Amino acid sequence: MNPTEIGRGPYLRTGRTTRMIMLQVGISLVPALLGAVYYFGLRALYLTGLSVSVCVLTEYLWQRLTGKPVTAGDFSAAVTGMLLAFNMPVTVPAWVLAAAAVFSILLVKQMFGGIGNNLVNPALMGRLLVMVLWPWAVVQYTAPRTLADAVSSATVLGAAKGGAGAGYSYMQMFLGEIPGALGETSKLLLLAGFGYMAYMGIVNSQAALAYMTTVTALTFILGPQGLFTGDILLNLWGGGLILGGCYMLTDYAFVSRRGRILYGIAAGIITAGVRIFSNYPEGICLGILTANCLAGGLGTICKGHVYGVTKKER
Repeated sequence: MNPTEIGRGPYLRTGRTTRMIMLQVGISLVPALLGAVYYFGLRALYLTGLSVSVCVLTEYLWQRLTGKPVTAGDFSAAVTGMLLAFNMPVTVPAWVLAAAAVFSILLVKQMFGGIGNNLVNPALMGRLLVMVLWPWAVVQYTAPRTLADAVSSATVLGAAKGGAGAGYSYMQMFLGEIPGALGETSKLLLLAGFGYMAYMGIVNSQAALAYMTTVTALTFILGPQGLFTGDILLNLWGGGLILGGCYMLTDYAFVSRRGRILYGIAAGIITAGVRIFSNYPEGICLGILTANCLAGGLGTICKGHVYGVTKKER
């Protein structure tokens, strides 16, 4: 390849492979998966296994049919499958989840060239597909079996948005004893997995912190009862903010520290705007996907320094 096609060097190299990084991400998701099984039963394990299997199989078949190198064993498709399942309630029909998995891998990931080339997060696009085509499949949340068996319930943020009050304590929100998607309920287990990724050095924590700080700050300032009346812990622990910030936003879109922070802030502003000004109580999916689309522009603003030249020479 002509060096001018890829820009100036030098380039950073590392011994880490995609397979190793994705394996570590998958390991970090295991605590949340076990929590989902504990709170929602074995169907949570079944749905996650189904999502992972369909994602991996779709990637394998597509690459074999098109003659491309088979990368289905690098765990990236498996991680997409886990995150997609984590964004669904335990009541989601298996065929809906399978359709979303095929869409996430085939149209969102592989049609754009595979891992590293997709414009948006495949798992969140799968969630968005279900929200658009089968909205009834992602609004039938069930209270954890530790509280009541098979009882449909609104999410904490949904109940608060409707004026009914959260209905759960902050500790229940933190531990996961609340209605919600499979992987988003237990903030304790999600943070444990995130801590593992941070320890292994495979996650951009600045983006996650900027994102969650922006959402909680804006929802507090522009509270439902006027300025500075928002509930910080409710917005932090009552929905999918931890899952979105720690696992859906923390990709490798930027190298620079400033780029990661701006990326998180942009996603946070959009997420907070949805929570504050719309009837939709969450905003995670729309916020992060919109920030994905803005990544190119933010990358232009946050170009890294070219070593070996001064600013005037660039």
